[in-house]
Amino acid sequence: METKVRSRSKEVVISVDRPFVVIGERINPTGRKVLAAEMKDGRMDRVRADAVAQVEAGAHMLDVNAGVPGIDEPALLVAAITAVSEVTDVPLCIDSSVIEALEAALAVYEGKALVNSTTAEDERLDRILPVVKKYGAAVIGMANDETGISMVPEERLQIAQRIIERARYYGIPKEDVVIDPIAMTVAADPQAGVITLQTMRIIKERLGNNMVCGASNVSFGLPDRPIVNAAFFPVAMDAGLSCAITNPLIPDVRKAVMASDLLLGHDEYAMRWIADFRAAQKKAVGAG
Repeated sequence: METKVRSRSKEVVISVDRPFVVIGERINPTGRKVLAAEMKDGRMDRVRADAVAQVEAGAHMLDVNAGVPGIDEPALLVAAITAVSEVTDVPLCIDSSVIEALEAALAVYEGKALVNSTTAEDERLDRILPVVKKYGAAVIGMANDETGISMVPEERLQIAQRIIERARYYGIPKEDVVIDPIAMTVAADPQAGVITLQTMRIIKERLGNNMVCGASNVSFGLPDRPIVNAAFFPVAMDAGLSCAITNPLIPDVRKAVMASDLLLGHDEYAMRWIADFRAAQKKAVGAG
């Protein structure tokens, strides 16, 4: 199954049969006080710089979030998307819990965006999915509902199925629903990672939809987080994860994704792995 998203000039295809898609997570003011203050003041220099840096580090898409408390989020999200589009042409993942902000952003976006995200509550599905359909976007469906996040993989599967069926009702094809099986921190529950991986496997086997998650969630609260995040990718990709919202600026993460693609047969003759190695050597020589 292929989920296709586009910018003005570039298409990205999300599929377990293709190289893994990295969605850069850095353009998000949550937990970033300086970025939040600058965005609140309407200054987008750091947003542009973060966009360029992530794409240069290998991000295929960028997540854009403008959730700054006490501001006009629809206007700020539009401004952030405009700023990002000025410096890069990768497709965007438009990230907001505010329906009005999503609609304002989708109205100005040139291409086919990925909307981040909807949960399975009936009211939320009935508000977000018509907007997704109106603008021809794809959508991330999170495998939780009004009861919270189940720790039973079969129940997460059923919730994902419900989102897919409701999307179909609104005319959104199955391939345009990317399921988030929900990655949770293993520091809080030793079985959290296992449950997420089991969920991925049954969604892959029974639904076939592409999957995405916030990969850094697994290491929250732990020391040496990049190592834990990097270790997550090989097992998650083998279980069916086809893209992730993560930080491509972390070398361990970027290398783990590339190595996993190589081992899963998505880097023919190791061409990308070798090219990246040579580029790093050239950069090191230039720096010396």
